[in-house]
Amino acid sequence: MTEQATAERPMVSYLTLRCVVGFLGVALPVVLAIWGYWLADPNGLQDSISDYYSLGTRDLFVGTLWAIAWFLFAYKGYDDHDDRVTDLACFLALGVALAPSNGTGFVRLVHLLSAFGMFLVLAYISYFLFTRSSGERTPRKQSRDRIYRTCGIVISACIVLILLYSVLPDDNPLAKLKPVFWLEAFALWAFGVSWFVKGEAISFLNDPA
Repeated sequence: MTEQATAERPMVSYLTLRCVVGFLGVALPVVLAIWGYWLADPNGLQDSISDYYSLGTRDLFVGTLWAIAWFLFAYKGYDDHDDRVTDLACFLALGVALAPSNGTGFVRLVHLLSAFGMFLVLAYISYFLFTRSSGERTPRKQSRDRIYRTCGIVISACIVLILLYSVLPDDNPLAKLKPVFWLEAFALWAFGVSWFVKGEAISFLNDPA
């Protein structure tokens, strides 16, 4: 193996890990919905993604969050600020995984605050951290930045809509559409897309080598 190939291996692995965490974010709501429908609850979607914790899909839900969390902990950005932000996202993701939404009052509160904080931090990462650059802002970099900011806005909008929905009575007309599940799914998909782009998985957005 040449010295150049050896030097490129850590970068390739790092980009691959970014794509993996993006895939996990995109796949989680899809797999939970399908698995939950066919194996655990043939009556339809759960009210939220967190509600799949109480089904046979719990191990998938918790395991995926742990995988995302520890990648975020290992992620190294441009400086210490980036590291602190991704470390915070890691601990919030662990809070979501370890404190089930169907637990006691305090446990449920920890879950809700962790989930809210996690999505906020993920939006911040996409909108502010991924748009940073130490080099020239090429046209393709500007295109990537527009995607990052759009993903950050989508995540933030989903959080706001979930909060607005939470003040409605349980028997409101929208309940049968499972809006919280879909808003959480859209937030995770936006998170996943931003990491796909950061992992250079979309070739036409990448700068020439």
